[in-house]
Amino acid sequence: MFAASARIFRRKTTLQAFVQRPVRWHSEGNILKLKERGFIQDVFPAETIDKARSMLGLTSQTVYAGFDPTANSLHVGNLLVLIGLLHTQRAGHQPIALVGGATGLIGDPSGRKTERQLLETETVQHNVTCIKRQIEEIFSNHERFFWDKPDNLKPVLVVNNADWYRQYSFVDFMANVGRHFRMGAMLSRSSVQSRLT
Repeated sequence: MFAASARIFRRKTTLQAFVQRPVRWHSEGNILKLKERGFIQDVFPAETIDKARSMLGLTSQTVYAGFDPTANSLHVGNLLVLIGLLHTQRAGHQPIALVGGATGLIGDPSGRKTERQLLETETVQHNVTCIKRQIEEIFSNHERFFWDKPDNLKPVLVVNNADWYRQYSFVDFMANVGRHFRMGAMLSRSSVQSRLT
């Protein structure tokens, strides 16, 4: 009994020491500095990196990251993406988490050589709801436990791309959206090339 109480006491004091240690409360506005630390792999298109660097240092920008609803839970691979969004939020930018409710129904090879299994609409909707709740909880806990400044962080916006793709017919989509995409740029991507071969 005494040994168990001692372990609980040590855990609590270790947690208190962790919570009381100094924390860096601010991220630099120019989040592209994270590329130097190996946190960002690619900037697309590459020739825009200088323009992006100056924009990120001058004013608040909107930064988004996508999340695939093929499961009802986030996975460890989403962690770096979420940390990146948290960095953008701490730097004063507006983070958007885009959950792919529409693309989850269509399929996206994402560099894989095989197609992913098609999911029922209800399953994708359930997964979107679960992932949205998890992302909102992560951002809420971050602000609650790690943000101790008088000004509030910009709240994360969690959006589902099915909300706007649903309104388009195929012809409308190709006329209004598809015409802005160039086949050459898409075919030059290594993920598309490996899938074609």
